[in-house]
Amino acid sequence: MVTIALYNFKGGVGKTTSAVNLAYLASQESKKTLLWDFDPQGSASFFCKVNTKVKGGAKNIIDRKNDIFEAVRETNFQNLEVLPADFSLRNMDILLEETKKSKKKLKSITDLLSKKYDYTFIDCPPGLSLLTEHIFNTADYFVVPIIPSTLSIRTYHLIFEYFKKNDLDTGSILPFFSMVDIRKSMHKDIMTSSIKDVPNILKTIVKYSSDIEKMGVELAPLPSFAPNSKSALAYKSLWKDIKKKIN
Repeated sequence: MVTIALYNFKGGVGKTTSAVNLAYLASQESKKTLLWDFDPQGSASFFCKVNTKVKGGAKNIIDRKNDIFEAVRETNFQNLEVLPADFSLRNMDILLEETKKSKKKLKSITDLLSKKYDYTFIDCPPGLSLLTEHIFNTADYFVVPIIPSTLSIRTYHLIFEYFKKNDLDTGSILPFFSMVDIRKSMHKDIMTSSIKDVPNILKTIVKYSSDIEKMGVELAPLPSFAPNSKSALAYKSLWKDIKKKIN
């Protein structure tokens, strides 16, 4: 199983929509795919019409890992299942701190998941916490959406430096430009000037589009209801770029 985390320090960069769309695209290749929603807001679960209430909450997932499959929910899409978020995830740092050998806790759970799934996509919460540190030690790759702005580029470098400082594989970071507005000269200039300073940058860019916002109305991945839209085609291209890196 390949575990791919969608992550950024910042929120509002297209992380959740990317997680949902990439997981859907993987599932449509006849790959058993799990979308693990780790954001307490539960947006990824919401987009897939999955109830965000987990029996026993986050504590049950951590304490009773053997029951992890009982928390998984089916979606309307073949081969795509969701491990939904629960508002109790806001206490996940406390729960992880309390567990013995907590650094291996999430890894032991993903080892169980690997018996059933080909891919697990993790929608990480923004920021840096004990939970995200554990995800850093669990996931195989980290897809990082970057808005072409000075602050967003700076945030990417903070992530890169954190990986270097903590002896994590910087080659596992797969950034791409997200929510790009080509009408803005600043976006074009920043992409041109910074592309050499962003190692391993993926070729595909995902532009800002109202089609992506319609996911909140349709409650479905974009390629499922608008497969020929420019944004859906961009996500298909992005998934191809990612597969070239991970295969």
